[in-house]
Amino acid sequence: MPTLKALRDAHPRARIEILGYPHIAAVADKRFYADAVRSIEYAALSCFFARGGELPSHLRDYFGVFDLILSYLYDPDQIFENNLRQCSVQKILRGPARIDKNAHAAWQLAQPLQELGINVTDLAAKLFPSDEDREFARRFLENCEPPILALHPGSGSEKKNWPIENWIELAKTSLNAKASFRAIVFVSGEADEKEMARVRTSFEHEPQVRFAHQLPLPQLAAVLEQSTFIGHDSGISHLAAAAGARCLILFGPTDPKVWAPQNTNARVLFASHADLTQLGVATVWNTINDWERERRATEL
Repeated sequence: MPTLKALRDAHPRARIEILGYPHIAAVADKRFYADAVRSIEYAALSCFFARGGELPSHLRDYFGVFDLILSYLYDPDQIFENNLRQCSVQKILRGPARIDKNAHAAWQLAQPLQELGINVTDLAAKLFPSDEDREFARRFLENCEPPILALHPGSGSEKKNWPIENWIELAKTSLNAKASFRAIVFVSGEADEKEMARVRTSFEHEPQVRFAHQLPLPQLAAVLEQSTFIGHDSGISHLAAAAGARCLILFGPTDPKVWAPQNTNARVLFASHADLTQLGVATVWNTINDWERERRATEL
C-alpha cells in the first residue's frame, strides 16, 4: 500500500488497476488506490505462464494499454514478463516476489519505484474505507458501547500464535474490568475454526462479545477502525494498523524490524526468547490498559 499510495500521489489522474486475488485487493478497489481489480485466477491468463503460449487477443489488448506494469509475481524465468512484452507494454518493473531479512518488507516492496524517480518515504500503510464499509461497521457494532477491544487470535502460522487459552483469559479480564473496554470483537477466518470454537463456548452468553468471522476485508477494516486491536504478526494486524486502530502486536519468532506495521498507532510487544508461550496475560493486559489510560488522559 505505501507503494501504491506513492504511485497514486505521483500520478493522481492515472488509471490504476490491480491484477491479484480480489478478496485481498478489495481493500484498495475504488478506495483511493485502484480503479479496478481483476482476478489473477482468470483462466485465460494461464497461457501467460507458459513459454510459447498463444496469447488471447483480448488480453493482448488489455495489457497493451498500460504505460507501466509493476509485477510482484514469482517469475524466475521471466516467462510472464516476456509474454507481457509481446503485448506492447511500454514499461515493466519487477518487484521482489519474496522478502528477505535485511530491511522492512514495505521498504523492499517500494524499491522498484526508484526507477521512476519516486522515493517512498512513508512506509505506513493507510486504508480508506468507503461509506458503505462504515455503514456496515455501524450496524455490526450496534449497541456496542465504546471503547471496543478487537482481538485476533490467529495468524498464518501456529508458531506465531499466543496460546488460545491466553486470549480467552485476556478477554475475561477485560470484561471483568469493565472500566477499560466495554465490548469485545473476536476476529477470525477460515483457518481459525478450531480455536474459535473454544472461544465461542467461553463467551456464548456474553452480549458484549461479538464475532467478526470471515468478514470481507473492507468491512472488517471499517470495524477495526472503531476499535483498539491486539493481534499477532499477521495480515489482519496490518489491516488494523492501516485502518487507524490503536494496535498492540505480539511478536515471537518473527522479526518486527521486517514485519511490524510502520504506523505510529501500532506498538510491538516482543516475547522473551522469541517464545510467545512465555508472554503472560498480565503483561499484555497491563500494556494495553496503560495505553488506553494514556489515550484518555490526552483527550481530557
